[in-house]
Amino acid sequence: MAVDLSSTFFELFALPRSFQVDMELLDKRYRELQRLVHPDRFVNATDQERRLSMQQATRINEGYRTLKDPLKRGRYLLELDGCAIDDEHHTTSDAGFLMEQIELREALAEVRAADDPFSQLAGIMDRIAADFDSLTGELQERLGSAGQDGAAADTLMKMQFFRRLHEEAQELEAALEDELG
Repeated sequence: MAVDLSSTFFELFALPRSFQVDMELLDKRYRELQRLVHPDRFVNATDQERRLSMQQATRINEGYRTLKDPLKRGRYLLELDGCAIDDEHHTTSDAGFLMEQIELREALAEVRAADDPFSQLAGIMDRIAADFDSLTGELQERLGSAGQDGAAADTLMKMQFFRRLHEEAQELEAALEDELG
């Protein structure tokens, strides 16, 4: 079976084009597709067949990572609709959101001085996760509504802020574990 390299990721995995994805079905189809095209199956094939297998496996992996992650999936859906997001120029002007970002960054900066830094950090990480989940629901609503591409893009940018903040919190956690054992 050949994978159509020009198909959308939704077509590739035979899933409806929607922000809501059945993760179990995605995982199942990913394993099925990988089994069919995995380069190890083409060790004794021609150079062209091996190259095609590698291209197909790469496309499957890229599609899987994109559909598995709500941030990447939302961005991909917007791109399919012709709404490309320029990370450098697309920012949010939501003052409340920006203030929350400043507060969370300040809270992260104060973790090391806390009596129980791990507990303080866990609370911050819980808040970040809750806000990310809330924005994920908001994105789903906006992607399902006509004419909401700009609002959906704004929500994606907010999600990206929280993703970065979560990564910074994880780095801080690792540093604290190294320092405090």
